[in-house]
Amino acid sequence: MTTITRLFDFPYYQLEKYDLDKALVTKYEGKWVATSTKEYIEKANRISRGLLRLGVKPNDKVAIISSNNRTEWNIVDIGVLQLGAQDVPIYPTISEEDYQYVLNHSESTYCFVSDEEVFQKVNNIKANVPSLKEVYSFDDIDGCKNWSEVLELGKDDSNQSEVEALMANVKEDDLATLIYTSGTTGRPKGVMLTHKNVVSNAIASSTRFPIPPGQAKSLSFLPVCHIYERMLMYLYQYLGISIHFAESLETISDNLKEVKPQVMTAVPRLLEKVYDKIIAKGADLTGLKKKLFFWAVELGLEYEPYGANGWWYEKKLGIARKLIFSKWQEALGGNLEVIASGSAALQPRLARVFNAAGISVMEGYGLTETSPVISVNDVRNKGFKIGTVGKLLPDTEVKIAEDGEILVKGPQVMIGYYKDQEKTDEVLKNGYFHTGDIGEIDSEGFLKITDRKKEMFKTSGGKYVAPQLIENAMKQSRFIEQIMVIGEGEKMPAAFVQPNFEFLREWAERKGLDIGSSNEEMIKNEKVIDRYQEEIDEHNEKFGKWERVKKFELTADEWSIEAGHLTPTMKLKRRIIKDKYQDLYQKIYN
Repeated sequence: MTTITRLFDFPYYQLEKYDLDKALVTKYEGKWVATSTKEYIEKANRISRGLLRLGVKPNDKVAIISSNNRTEWNIVDIGVLQLGAQDVPIYPTISEEDYQYVLNHSESTYCFVSDEEVFQKVNNIKANVPSLKEVYSFDDIDGCKNWSEVLELGKDDSNQSEVEALMANVKEDDLATLIYTSGTTGRPKGVMLTHKNVVSNAIASSTRFPIPPGQAKSLSFLPVCHIYERMLMYLYQYLGISIHFAESLETISDNLKEVKPQVMTAVPRLLEKVYDKIIAKGADLTGLKKKLFFWAVELGLEYEPYGANGWWYEKKLGIARKLIFSKWQEALGGNLEVIASGSAALQPRLARVFNAAGISVMEGYGLTETSPVISVNDVRNKGFKIGTVGKLLPDTEVKIAEDGEILVKGPQVMIGYYKDQEKTDEVLKNGYFHTGDIGEIDSEGFLKITDRKKEMFKTSGGKYVAPQLIENAMKQSRFIEQIMVIGEGEKMPAAFVQPNFEFLREWAERKGLDIGSSNEEMIKNEKVIDRYQEEIDEHNEKFGKWERVKKFELTADEWSIEAGHLTPTMKLKRRIIKDKYQDLYQKIYN
């Protein structure tokens, strides 16, 4: 049996153990097209041979920029790594200026793109990237070479022995990939991850995976340029799980029904959206149906695992699952057993209601710099506790510093930031990685994140405010789509709020109010402002006097990745949002 020490060992291990007909499945022009494990390896070898003929050498960098997850990504990934070269996955949605920075900083020699839009962005800055020799595309695009040319170049297998010699030379401690973190501040940093970093994380994470190997399908849609989804790709390959790639974020509900997966990953923002949709459907019901629906939701919001609420609660939950929650499961394809949630804090109410509905949402915690998983919940063996990010992975050590910061040691910790010793030394000290997160470990070994050290701020009165906690509470309101708490160095906390305009329109219709048709008109309407004041007042009750949001301003534009408000994993770009709404900031504090 292949021993897995390098990332490209995963497909070979899968071939020996599971030999899947459908290792990777992508939808092209309305049809799902499967690639078997065998074909996956054959194509990866063709890419290796082709790249070798193009002059790619060990330690060269090859960029991959794809708007969606797809089979080609995985084939190129393995093809590059087998040569002892490194791949540089780039977020498709960052600016052209950032493309240029990352391609130059990494000195990428070749670049694979998914589609026309990404190609145009690369093409616009190509002249400013001297190291870049050629761009290949997965889609057929006029004026761009197709990746099939590299496959064609590798068809002749007379240099396969050369590929195998290079593979044999790759050691587990060698650099495998550079992942540029989008970061909420400043220029992206190139996180250096070795084969061992990611391999160890995938294998350790597999011990928390509640589905028997070789029997499941997954749906993949979180960006694979992000280490979270990428590590899971290797984990799925290790466990013989068939990977289906969703077409896009917009088509997830259709793809869930087509694929009927047992597992998928999600970020909290997505789960919030699913929940809001379900609640909106429930609100449209009438009479007894509506009463039953909200009775089930109320019950779900009180959920505690392992029967902690007693037999009477469990009996009612059984009824709610039969009558109401079974329909939720159907909407998610009918077979979904586990959703791994990561990348930001999950609201406990979402963990409660989904688990009550029989859909295991298991929250984990990690960073790009830790490949990424540090800890994760697992419903088995009492390994699940709501409001925590689970127990530490095997071989992972966490120490809580004096100021509460989480420090991590383990095989998944990066070797540093590329070409940046100074920033590396700031976070790697005495063998521990400093996460910048504040947390604690309870008596049962569960890790709990309480805030981002970097995001906490002091008001002018010297009181600490943890914005994420307040934002997460406020976002439970159906009126609030996004919110950012501000007030560093000011006398009180305040907030910018992006309304959920769709829900706001429904509310106005229900109340028979004319609040205008454009976003600009709505946010200036007195009745709307009063209604938001009510929401904020209600949630303020949960916080200390010094933490409460004293003033707020509504924004007419919808916050998005494209407009620069959010990182590709939907985190707030705080500095940029503050700059964008400088006029509102002045209005609040002057």
